[in-house]
Amino acid sequence: MNRLTKFAALLCIGLALPLAGQAAGSALRIASLAPKNSPYHQQLLELGEAWRTAQGGGAKFVVFTDGSQGGEAELARRMRIGQLQGALLSVVGLREIEPSISALQSLPLLFKSWDEVDFVREKMRPAMEMKFFDKGFVVLGWGDAGWVRFFSKTATFRPDDFKGMKFFAWGSEPEQQAIMKNLGYTPVPLETADILPAIQTGMINVVPSTPYFALASQVYETAPHMLEINWAPIVGALVVTRKAWDEMTPVAQTALRAASEKACAAMRNQARKEVDEAVAAMKKRGLVVNRPNPEQLREWQDLADKLYPRIRGTMVPAETFDEVFSHLKAYRAGKGS
Repeated sequence: MNRLTKFAALLCIGLALPLAGQAAGSALRIASLAPKNSPYHQQLLELGEAWRTAQGGGAKFVVFTDGSQGGEAELARRMRIGQLQGALLSVVGLREIEPSISALQSLPLLFKSWDEVDFVREKMRPAMEMKFFDKGFVVLGWGDAGWVRFFSKTATFRPDDFKGMKFFAWGSEPEQQAIMKNLGYTPVPLETADILPAIQTGMINVVPSTPYFALASQVYETAPHMLEINWAPIVGALVVTRKAWDEMTPVAQTALRAASEKACAAMRNQARKEVDEAVAAMKKRGLVVNRPNPEQLREWQDLADKLYPRIRGTMVPAETFDEVFSHLKAYRAGKGS
């Protein structure tokens, strides 16, 4: 059997065989940066209830929101040492487990629509999930959280407008910071919880963010200018450790997988609606939307084209980088574009 067949067989075995010595009082502790009471939080609670009912025996399900357990790199570490059994992560956290996942989020201006994102992700999904499985994690479902836009204190339209400004950057992405510095930009590595105080105090003055996060965190109040380009999609997944998975009853595994697929589909749909809804809500409260003209858009695409060879083999493994471009080329050829 090839590796994909073995992977599928192992999952089937886990679903079909009873688990000897199953603990009566098992617990799943799931963490996320999602805000409390947000649709993402509600979806996690619903799937948790489905799992808890199926697991039985006094099983407990706990969701930690608002980054209370740390940034995404910290959540990956906590899962490895058993403090958490699962997490809802973006690529920022997922790449701490499997670096090749960066291909879905770290290629600026590559994807032109959600249909393109969905097509490439589904093509890569079986092999990608096997890579996570090999590293001790089970991917339960895939989601996304909207397009990254740039929120800044002053109006911006072209790449050069951002030179001299200080960007929020994920502390766990030194490769991205090195590329930004090389191109003349100034990244400031921080965790998500530090964004709002940092922009309020002037430590940073640009935040790459989804509109929903900018609205929920009130970043837009201090950075009231949004550049309307879809820089990159925020792609994520719900994962649990293989240890936690193996300790579940077969019935609970089946219930959790089904509930997770349903929840992640709902999250994707919600996130895509929220891009426009969040922008509309912020505009009513003073947000200024800056739309680049065709010439300025060409400057942004030229910047992206310069970034790709720097990203290939550093932020994204070369083989996976090439695979994404191959799938996207096939999709566009099929669409006649």
